[in-house]
Amino acid sequence: MAPPLHSAPEPTAPQVLICSGLDPSGGAGFISDVRVITALGCRPVGVVTALTVQNTTGVIESEALGADRIREQLEFLLSDVEVQAVKIGMIGSFAIAEAMAKAFALTAAPVVWDPIVQPSRGDVQFVDSQFGHATLALAPHVTVITPNASELAFLAGVSPAAVSGLDAAAAVGHALAERLRTAVLVKGGHLAGGDASPDSVDLLCHAGGVERLHGPRTPGGEHVHGTGCALSSALAAHLARGLPLVDACRAAKAFVASCIAQPVRPGRGAAAVV
Repeated sequence: MAPPLHSAPEPTAPQVLICSGLDPSGGAGFISDVRVITALGCRPVGVVTALTVQNTTGVIESEALGADRIREQLEFLLSDVEVQAVKIGMIGSFAIAEAMAKAFALTAAPVVWDPIVQPSRGDVQFVDSQFGHATLALAPHVTVITPNASELAFLAGVSPAAVSGLDAAAAVGHALAERLRTAVLVKGGHLAGGDASPDSVDLLCHAGGVERLHGPRTPGGEHVHGTGCALSSALAAHLARGLPLVDACRAAKAFVASCIAQPVRPGRGAAAVV
């Protein structure tokens, strides 16, 4: 069982904007983001970018929502509500990325982007053929991108073999950070030998170099659903509370590790991080 969620945030709690897809099982996506951000003492607001047909056994279909309506929602919300951080998950389409980019001109809050390309459980694409253009549209607003190994390879345009180890992933991550002019937090769950390694090492790549963030590796933890969503949401929450980027990354990593160690089992399929 996962760590208990805290009580509702106080009225003065930092507000975090969520832009992500809806996982009906609640193990990832918008519902999970709300749970994590609330658990860390922040108040979530947000819009849903895409719908999915999925349960704990996998994803069978997804549908991006209308980009114009998402832009209208975000612009109207941000004209009223001051947010202290933004978390982006599944974007659904290039048009939605453009819509977000236009709306984000209304906030100077740090933006965390979990660049979800496809689900780990199901042969469904969560992005369209213009994902590269979507990346360029969002990058000027993004503080940190949080790819796993396969997402890093996709974003960098290299083969998965090119990011198979820590040193290789650090080099590719740093090059991507320089190209996009943002920080890149490479998640280490599938790096450095999987369960054979005693540590899970994330790589924070930024203009100043690469920092290795060590943490315990839970055997089988890579099979727990929603870890990437939880990490990016936790990171956004800690940035909203004023932590510097590297400290926010460490705190988010520790939070997710505690959840992976005690996952929930809402159905007959995969365990979930929350």
